[in-house]
Amino acid sequence: MKKYSVEEAKELIALARKAIEDFYVDKDTEAEISDEIKEKYKEKRGVFVSIYVDGELQGCIGFAYAVFPLWKAVIKAAVGAAFEDPRFPPLLKENYKKSRIELTILTEPEPIEIEEPEDYLKKIKIGKHGLMVKDAFGSGLLLPQVAVDEGWNVEEFLNYTCMKAGLDADCWRNKRRNVYWFEAQVFSEEDGKVVEKRLEVK
Repeated sequence: MKKYSVEEAKELIALARKAIEDFYVDKDTEAEISDEIKEKYKEKRGVFVSIYVDGELQGCIGFAYAVFPLWKAVIKAAVGAAFEDPRFPPLLKENYKKSRIELTILTEPEPIEIEEPEDYLKKIKIGKHGLMVKDAFGSGLLLPQVAVDEGWNVEEFLNYTCMKAGLDADCWRNKRRNVYWFEAQVFSEEDGKVVEKRLEVK
């Protein structure tokens, strides 16, 4: 899968900001996007947009799977993170002005092949893998940077992903559950610049 540069991420984060700003003006009108941007970012990719204000998460929405061209996925995720994340109130304009946006571009989630549940503990690497747990009763996803930011070990990462799915924390120990992993590029606004976050792999 394509790797994106910091310059490309800068364009994508600008696209996310334009989508949010346009929503403040008229929530019923989609942002106008140039044909050049549509062509440049036509690859379908999973993506998440996270919004932080004063270091605190204010919204995070995205798509685990590549269902939209990247440009459209970024727009939808940005508007979702700002206004539709049920965990947070809609982002006030005054808070938007001091917000920081983080963009996470995903590889396709794939099931982790194991013989026994304990194999997950050996295979999963903190800082490299994001996790998704899904079954008939629920699904949940945590991005790789979450485990790093929270200081979790692999077992804690699995537990919290199960809980994100609304399941028992140890649901990953049941081989009938499906645990998926993916990798990601993470780009963040820092001091007026866009940088790629390099996560330490453990």
